[in-house]
Amino acid sequence: MQILKCLIIGSGPAGYTAAIYAARAGMQPVLYTGKDPGGQLMITNDVENFPGYPDSIMGPQLMEDLKRQAERFGTEIRYEMIVRVDFSGKIHKVYNEEGTEIQAHTIIVCTGASAKWLGLESEHRLWNKGVSACAVCDGFFFRKKPVIVVGGGDTAAEEATYLAKLCTEVHLLVRRDVLRASKIMQQRVLNTPNLKVHWHTETLEVLGTEEVTGAKVRNNQTGVVSEIAASGFFVAIGHEPNTGMFKNILNMDETGYLKAKAGSTRTNIKGVFVAGDAQDKVYRQAVTAAGTGCMAALDAERYLASRNIH
Repeated sequence: MQILKCLIIGSGPAGYTAAIYAARAGMQPVLYTGKDPGGQLMITNDVENFPGYPDSIMGPQLMEDLKRQAERFGTEIRYEMIVRVDFSGKIHKVYNEEGTEIQAHTIIVCTGASAKWLGLESEHRLWNKGVSACAVCDGFFFRKKPVIVVGGGDTAAEEATYLAKLCTEVHLLVRRDVLRASKIMQQRVLNTPNLKVHWHTETLEVLGTEEVTGAKVRNNQTGVVSEIAASGFFVAIGHEPNTGMFKNILNMDETGYLKAKAGSTRTNIKGVFVAGDAQDKVYRQAVTAAGTGCMAALDAERYLASRNIH
C-alpha cells in the first residue's frame, strides 16, 4: 500500500492553503474534501475582507480559485469523506465512508466548525439575504441600519457591541433574564447606548421575502408576540467544531476545539497537525484559517525532513 507523504482532511481556506504549500514543497498532498467541499464560504455571497480582491468576490468563486491553485501545483483532490482515523502507529491511518484504509506520514486536520442555528425555516430561506452568523464578515453591509442579534453568551455580546459601532440600532434577543457572557462583556453590552437588550425573548420567525425586514418574537414571561424591524439578523449562539472523529485521540478543549502546541500547529500526536476553525474559536476568519493552513504545511514539511522522508 502506498504511504502518502501528506493527507489533508477538509477543503476550506485552511485545507486548500495547506495543500498549496504542501504541493509546492513536493509533498504530493492528497486532500479529502468532506461532505461540504469549500466549507462555510460556499454559502457566503460577497466576501470583501479577503486580501487580494479589491472589488469583493463571491464565496464559492474564492474557494474555486483556491482549489484550482492547489491543483495547479499537483494536489490530488478526492471528493470523499474521512469518517474514522487511527493514529496509534508511526504511520497514520484514515478510513473513508466505504471503509477503505489510506495511510500517510503526516495528516493536516482542517475540518472546520459549523455555526449553530435556531432551526427556523425563515432563517434558512433568508440566509445571505440579511441572515448571518458572522458580524465581522457581514456587519459592513448593514452600516447605518438597524439589526438584530440572537444569543446571550460572549459570542453574542461581542457581535452586538461590534455591530453597534456600525449600525443605528442593535436589538439583542436573550431567552433568559441574564446574559451568560463574562462580566466585562455584560458591562459593554449594557453600557452601549444604541444597543437594546430584549430579555425573555425568543424568535418565532425572521421576516422578509427577498431580504430581511425584521423578526417576529415572543416574550416568554408574558406570552406577548411582537415584531422588531431590522435589516440584518445575526445568529450568535455559538459554533460547533467538526472534530467528533478525533475524540479521545487528539487533545481538545471542553467544547471540542482541537488544541495545538503553542507557536505551532502540532497536536499531541506526532505527524498530525491542525489548522483553521477546527482549532480557532476566537478569530474564525477565512484569512486566519488560510494562515494556519500555511503554518500546518510548513510544520508537516519540517516533520518529514526530520525523519528523512523525501
